[in-house]
Amino acid sequence: MRYEYPIEIETDEIGRLLVTFPDVPEAGDDGETLSEAVTEAGRSLMAALQYRIKQREPIPEPRRPRRGQRTFALPALVAAKIAIYQAMRVQGLNTVVMAQKMAGASETEIRRLLDLGHNTRMSYVTAALAALGKELVVETRDRAA
Repeated sequence: MRYEYPIEIETDEIGRLLVTFPDVPEAGDDGETLSEAVTEAGRSLMAALQYRIKQREPIPEPRRPRRGQRTFALPALVAAKIAIYQAMRVQGLNTVVMAQKMAGASETEIRRLLDLGHNTRMSYVTAALAALGKELVVETRDRAA
């Protein structure tokens, strides 16, 4: 799955730019510049996704952007952690069972693995994905101007 959320951009009555995510309506923020608004909205998106993980709620799949629509791509580590969470949900696994699947892991380590703010080693993330029958594929491209 591609973790790249389409954004909507509006200008408020005082000229600030408001960035929202149609797929995650509780996330969004504003800024004086587009760059600032997107950065702040991205932080809001990650906080909203972390809240959903803590509440054991589903993570909305990003819809396909309209032609020319801007998007916000989640950082690779965050996207990988969300992929782990989603695979665990689909397979009906809790943190205890996931720890058992990753022989030698503790439940605390699995909770940290699902913490979007925790700087988990990528090797551990790929091992968790492998334990779930998944693999991580990374893509690079030129940034939008």
